[in-house]
Amino acid sequence: MKHDTLEQFDEEQQEALKSIRVSRIVLPVLLGIVAVGYLLRRQFDPHEFAKIDWTAHTLFWILACVLILVTRHLAYATRLHILSEGEFSWRKCIELIFIWEFSSAVSPTAVGGSAVAFFVLAQEKLSTAKTATIVLYTIVLDSFFFIGSLPVLFLFFGTKMIRPEVKTIDDIGAWGFYFLFAYSLMAVYSSIFYYGLFINPEQMKRVLVGFTRIGFLKRYRRKSVQLGNEMILASTHLKQQNWRFHLGAFLSTATAWSCRFLLLNCLIIAFITALPVAFWTQFELYARLETMFVIIAFSPTPGGAGFVEILFGGFLSDYVINPTYATLISTIWRLLSYYTYLLAGAIVIPNWIRKVLNERRLHRQEVAEGLASQ
Repeated sequence: MKHDTLEQFDEEQQEALKSIRVSRIVLPVLLGIVAVGYLLRRQFDPHEFAKIDWTAHTLFWILACVLILVTRHLAYATRLHILSEGEFSWRKCIELIFIWEFSSAVSPTAVGGSAVAFFVLAQEKLSTAKTATIVLYTIVLDSFFFIGSLPVLFLFFGTKMIRPEVKTIDDIGAWGFYFLFAYSLMAVYSSIFYYGLFINPEQMKRVLVGFTRIGFLKRYRRKSVQLGNEMILASTHLKQQNWRFHLGAFLSTATAWSCRFLLLNCLIIAFITALPVAFWTQFELYARLETMFVIIAFSPTPGGAGFVEILFGGFLSDYVINPTYATLISTIWRLLSYYTYLLAGAIVIPNWIRKVLNERRLHRQEVAEGLASQ
């Protein structure tokens, strides 16, 4: 991005813009290529690949994956439409979700795209209260989907939902402990945001700012004050909403996340024809996929690139036994659900930035003309 473009934004906004520049797709693409190359060398067998029968069955379920991907995107757009209380058009919601997903795809999965979301929504002339509500409430909604659904899935499938080798609680192993750690961490930060949004935002602000008295945390004091103020604004706004607002937001969240996992269900059905399509078999697979996501949710790489591809085969080795098929399925899955958003973002974001800059330019001209006429 050109220097004169960046100069039109303050320092914090410049950081947000830098985080969604198109050049950031280079690292995740390279990581993905390295991971796939590694898997092809270690696991791919051309003879096994030649045995794949590309039938109408395969095509049907791949098309089902595409339909689920579209549904997932529309579910996120619906949530944004609900949380903005209709201030964004459906077209605008669809466009903004592309930007939001792109920012998540080029950030480490533990970081996500929340900081960029604040910046993007602010450029759309949304009020500070609504901006804070959308960004902070989505954190709670996303986390609570997992916090609520995983214990239910555990009641049905037990420790087997973690990994194939985890048969009982006694052999939970490193992956089981890592899952519990990730789940606990998710529960803690979602509870913090829930407390700050729905119970006592003023107290949460005091706690956040209080932590910055610790030596190495002092540099985060300004951001803690800002987050505390945003929680207070969002809390006030959320308490004014009726039950339909919250129900619609949660249902659209649950739909979007469910589609994320169901897409992989359909992709596995497409190639593993021996796998029963029976409800309980697929439901158990769904439980494994949701657990897998929690485990990889704290990947240090952008969007889990490289990390996810390599771990995929181990998580699903009892469903996708053939390593060649595992490599093929994981590659198609990432192309559909991850690299599609990198490509879409590379198209949508430059046009969006151009529009924002034009609006800023027009605003400055109007201000200048107004001053000149006085």
